[in-house]
This record gives sequence, C-alpha cells and structure tokens, in this order.
Amino acid sequence: MSDAQEMTLEEREASIGGIGTARKRKEDARFIRGQGNYVDDIKLPGMLHGDFVRSSHAHALIKSINSEEALKVEGVLAVITAKDLEPLSLHWMPTLAGDMAAVLADKKVHFQNQEIAFVVATDRYAATDGIQKVVVEYEALPPLIDPKTALDDDAPIIRDDVADNDEVGQGKRHHPNHIFEWQVGDKEATDAAFEAADITISEDIAYPRCHPSPIETCGCVASMDATNGKLTVYGTFQAPHVVRTIVSLITSIEENKIRIVSPDVGGGFGNKVGAYPGYICAAAASIVTGHPVKWIESRIDNLSTTAFARDYHMTGELAADKDGKILAVRAKVLADHGAFNTHAQPMKWPAGFFNIITGSYDIPVGHVKVDGVYTNKAPGGVAYRCSFRVTEAAYLIERLIDILAQKTGIDKAEIRMRNFVQPEQFPYNSCLGWEYDSGDYPTALKTALKAVDYDGLRKEQAEKREKGELMGIGVATFTEIVGAGPVRNCDIVGLGMFDSCEIRVHPTGSVIARLGTKSTGQGHETTFAQIIATELGIPSDNITVEEGDTDTAPYGLGTYGSRSTPVAGAATARAARKIRAKAKKIAAHVLEVTEQDLEWEIDRFKVAGSDVSITMKDIAMAAYSNIPEGMEHGLETTDYYDPPNFTYPFGAYICVVDIDRFTGDVKVRRFYALDDCGTRINPMVIDGQIHGGLTEAFAIAMGQEIVYDETGNVLGASLMDYFLPSAVETPEWETDFTVTPCPHHPIGAKGIGESPNVGGVPAFSNAIVDAFAHLDVTHMPMPHTQGKVWKLLNELGLNK
Repeated sequence: MSDAQEMTLEEREASIGGIGTARKRKEDARFIRGQGNYVDDIKLPGMLHGDFVRSSHAHALIKSINSEEALKVEGVLAVITAKDLEPLSLHWMPTLAGDMAAVLADKKVHFQNQEIAFVVATDRYAATDGIQKVVVEYEALPPLIDPKTALDDDAPIIRDDVADNDEVGQGKRHHPNHIFEWQVGDKEATDAAFEAADITISEDIAYPRCHPSPIETCGCVASMDATNGKLTVYGTFQAPHVVRTIVSLITSIEENKIRIVSPDVGGGFGNKVGAYPGYICAAAASIVTGHPVKWIESRIDNLSTTAFARDYHMTGELAADKDGKILAVRAKVLADHGAFNTHAQPMKWPAGFFNIITGSYDIPVGHVKVDGVYTNKAPGGVAYRCSFRVTEAAYLIERLIDILAQKTGIDKAEIRMRNFVQPEQFPYNSCLGWEYDSGDYPTALKTALKAVDYDGLRKEQAEKREKGELMGIGVATFTEIVGAGPVRNCDIVGLGMFDSCEIRVHPTGSVIARLGTKSTGQGHETTFAQIIATELGIPSDNITVEEGDTDTAPYGLGTYGSRSTPVAGAATARAARKIRAKAKKIAAHVLEVTEQDLEWEIDRFKVAGSDVSITMKDIAMAAYSNIPEGMEHGLETTDYYDPPNFTYPFGAYICVVDIDRFTGDVKVRRFYALDDCGTRINPMVIDGQIHGGLTEAFAIAMGQEIVYDETGNVLGASLMDYFLPSAVETPEWETDFTVTPCPHHPIGAKGIGESPNVGGVPAFSNAIVDAFAHLDVTHMPMPHTQGKVWKLLNELGLNK
C-alpha cells in the first residue's frame, strides 16, 4: 500500500516490460550457453535405443523379413515388425486427416525409406549394426510418382487396404488412388463471369514438394513404468496434448496414465505436429522390454520420410475488364499427399485454407476445386511456416496478378491498387467464404513503394533493359488467415482448436503461467510474459511461462499455423483480466472503498482523485491473508479461448534482383518487407520472426525441392543437396510495419510467424520473372535455381 508514487508513470511503465517493449528473449540465456534441454539430451537409467530398417523400394510387396542374424549382433535385443505389433493393434495408426497409416510396413511398402522393422539395442551403434543384418525380400511393384497420372485407369493402386472404400476420412472418392474432392465457391457465376470478361488469363503453376527441415530432427524417449502403468514420452512435439490423446487412442492406455513432455524443441515449422512411427515403436518397445527407449532420426530420414510440405499442382485463372478490375478467380488443383493422408490441418478443410486465394483483392466471384491423390512418396502436407495451404494460395494469386498486369499492360503495383479491398469495406466477406477482420492494404503498399522509390526502380530497369541487362522488381501483397481456430470451423481428430492459459500469482507477487501451446523457437517465454505484465502490472522478469508438459499444462491444441498469439495469447490476456478483476475486489476491501472508487494505473489500483493506492504485489499478499468475506483465497485462474473468428495479418513486400545473363546467377539487391500483425507485443521478437521466415522463403523460392526419380528414389535427401541457406547466401532484410489491430482479439494481435514465408515466396518469384517480362515470359517454375535461370537465358538467346 502506498500514498506516494516512488517513480514517474513513465518509469513504472518501463519497469513492467510489457506489450510494445523490445525485450531480449528470456529463453536465450540458456540457449546461447548450450544449456537447452532437447530430446537427445535426455538420458534415463537403463535406456535402450531404437532405429528403423527402411525400404529400398518405393512400391513393393514384402515377401519375408529375416532378423536371425540381426539378433546375433552384440547389443541387439529385439527386432519388431508389423506382425509383432498386430496383436496389440499397433501396426496401423490413425492420422490427423482421418486416414490410417502403417506404423511398420504391413505386407507392402508404399514409399522409399518407409519403416519396415524397429531394431532395439543397448546403444544406437548396436542398433545401426543390427539394421544392416536384417534381410528383407521384396517383390517390386510399378511405382506411381507423377500425381497427374494417379487417377488414370491403368495407374498402379497404392493403397490396397482402402482401394474399395468410398472415403478415407475427408469426403467421397472416385478412384482407388483418390483421397478427396473439395470444392468451394459459385461455379456457375464464376463460369459466367469468365464468359463475359474482356480479358482472361490462365497459367499452370506448381508449388513443388519441399521440407521444413528443422535444425533438430524428430525424436522421442518413451518410458513405461510397469508398477503404476504410466507411460511417459519425451518428444519433439508441437502439440503435446494432441499427441497424448492420439497415443491413448492407439494404445488403449487411459489418458490419465500418459504423460507427454515436450522439452526444448529445435524448430518445428509444422514438421512436428503429427505422429510418426518412431513414437509408436519406441512406446511399444518400452512396454515390451520394460526399459526406456530412445529414437532419434537421422537427417536423411527426416528429409525423406517425415512430413513434407506443398506439392500442389495448380491451374489458376483470372477474368478481368479492360481496366484490369478482376471479375472472377478460378483454380483447379491436384494435391499430391503421398502414400498416406497424414496432412496436419483441420478436419473440415481437406485443402486447408486454400480458399484464401482471393488474397487482398475484392474479387466478386470465384470457384476452387482441389483433388487429393495418393502416390508412392512419403506422406505429409504440413503447414511449413504457413497456415494450412495459405502459402500455396498466396503464391498462386500473386503470380496470376503479375500475369494479368503483363497482359493488360498495367503496372504491377497499380493493378493491385485497383483491386484491393478498401479499408471502409471491413469486416469484408470474401466470395470464397472468409470474413476478413480488418486491414488497410492501400496504405501498406503505398508505404512500401515510397520506401524503395518504386518509380525510380522502374526507370532504372528500363535503362538497364536498353543495355541488355536484367533487373527484376517483384511486388507481392498478401493476406494471411491464422489463429485456427474457431471450434465451429476447426478440429483435429475431433478436438476443437481452442487454446488455454492458467495463471497463478504467488503471495510475493511473482507469477507462473502455463499454456497449451509449445514454443519451438518463437520466444513464448518472453512474449506471453509481456502480455501478463501489461494486464497485471507485474514485471515480466517476475513471470515464468511453462509449456509442453501435459501433467501440468491445461489442455491446448499446440503451436502451428501462427495460432499461438491469436489463440493462446488471447487466453493469456483473458486469464490475466480475470485475476485483475478479483484483485480489484481485494483492493477495495483492503482500502475500505467500493470497487467503483478504484481506477487501474499501470501496476496498481488507485482511489480516484487521491494518492491512495495499492500495488499488485501488495494485493497478491492480501489474496492469501486479507480477503472479503465469502471469497476464496489465492489469485489463480484458467481460461480456455475459442476465438470468434480467425485473424488476418497482411503485408506488402518488394524484392529487387539483378541477373547475370551469362551465368544465371541471381543477386538479391534489396528486399523490403512491410507487415501488419495488429498489436505488436515485442518488436525485437517480431523482427526475428520476419528475418527467419524470409530466409525460409528465400530458400524455397531459390532452391528447395524434394525430387524423385521415375522409380521413386528420393534425390537429394541430405544437406549436401537440399538447400538450407547460410548467412553467406541470405540477403539482408529491411523490415517495416503498419498497425491495424484485430477488432475481436483481446489485445488486438493477429500473429506474425507465418507471414514472411507466405509473402516472401511470391515476392522472390515475381522479381525473377519480372526480369524477363519484357521478353513475354509470364511464368518460371520454382525453385529458381541458377541452372533453371541459365536454361531460360539460353532458350531466349540472352547468354550469347
């Protein structure tokens, strides 16, 4: 309690370190000292190690598996196959998409490097030796690699187990290799708009298969305590509670007897949302052996078998009038899901949020049709640094806008301005079903154009073209859809995608908060503490944030698709406000006034019109000793937040490239990124997220692709071949922002983690194609490797 202010209001505000403060990340103190605690750091008494025998074929029958010699290897204790798991009903597992996936290949292999047997040994080296001794006899089958032939009458059947099923989790199917057909929009009105349009454009645009490739591969340590029947699994999980539920469904172990712990995680990017055979096999091996079992995958295994991203083969079309005003959009997509439908996205959305294809544009009508198919490739379809197929949609619409600009002769920035949803139109209902919450797209693009001197760049480009030099200017604007999500729209295996926060204020005024999310490098320990600091007036340094332990954290749906701040951040703010409401009652009791006499001031309640106040620290102590009659002691609460809508961050990016016409070398001269993520919690963390996302966008646009040969061999499944840019290759990033708060979020935040990837990829691609636009080049397939650029130069005769 105080009757005099010891610091000025500004000093007190600064001491809190709340929303808007550029604070260094709390968690970095341990990371930069090498004191993080990752899965492979976990060592339990008597721990064994397991690893997989993997298929050398993409498609083959398994005639026999002989493990006799493997069991003679010193240290090898067991070789587990599908036959061993079948009595436990663990040889197949449900996927997040409603399909079933083989834990271990059951009579047949469906893709190269598929898991066939799990070798358990005293250490990982003995397990490796044992793997070499397992003999598998195959009968090769014709592989299906090209998704465009998957629905042919004579196509090899990938999934004999579901060949005759009418559906496999996400709608009706019409071919043994078909997974789903998903349509949205008004087909008749769209077709009519195309018929009446002055101008139409069409382009086949593929977003190739790539991989999140986090710095830490997937892994787990499973430990079954036979005494109390409790299974504990430490793992690289982005959604620990979802994993616990799935493990319970698969193993029939009661969920209260399963503990999932996700310690420090070295990057996720969607790759660590789903369940992998290693998790199931490690748990089964621990149950059988009575020892903890660790599984850590290799980099090659990670790149070739864990969930990929993209692999969307799209035909996009725009209809417009002679002034470049878009009248309709149409898209037909073939989605290659690999051998099992294991994509990680809400069940009701088999093509994710691809219908955000309208982007930032006011398009009257549209229609989208997506067909998912099986092929002899590793399964997946994760939201790699994007929210459920949003980046594919953003890439398609931004490429189509550029092509339309070329056909009409309208400047590429101007045609965007003509088609933007205007600020006064919000909340805006898109023709494909979304309600955009808020935005100011014209201001964002105008700010970006002015920052880079767009007119000056176009003038320079014209001068260079006269001299035969190649310079490209890529403009990309985007609208993301994140914050999955409203339970009425989004669920995973029947679990609504709400999220949660539990806050406890201790008697001395420090705080612990536990959330249902899981940081994989986003800085949650810092930013969630800042939200609480602003709401409760307790310094963020005195607030501990915990995630990832299902025995302590409230149930939540995890971290992916930039949902942490939009959903869990909202739960955090609401929980803190519940505590502040109770604190106000205690303050009124202690100060012997009514609640109406009190006003909130940064870190305390103050009697209006006086200097009498009581700090939150003093209220915390009173909560355990001096409370109104009938009130429960303590200051703690839990909030489960089901958002009323998604959030819609947006941005405007401009990329400038110079291309050597003799070598095909592309130099990124400048990259300017303006983002609007609503309320900015920590500008330093935001910049870090943007830098990381742009680096990944650069990697995807310029080199990342998981390639298969005609027999299904994975080409380039190591970092010798798969492009991960270092600081040497990565361009410098210029970041900027506008602020358009989300009207329905408790603090107005929209999320930022996915935006730079979503907007960055088309900006790079648009810049490179723009360098050749004066030569009537309208599109160039990604990735834009030096070899591909040189090939185009050669075809155009520019490298002579």
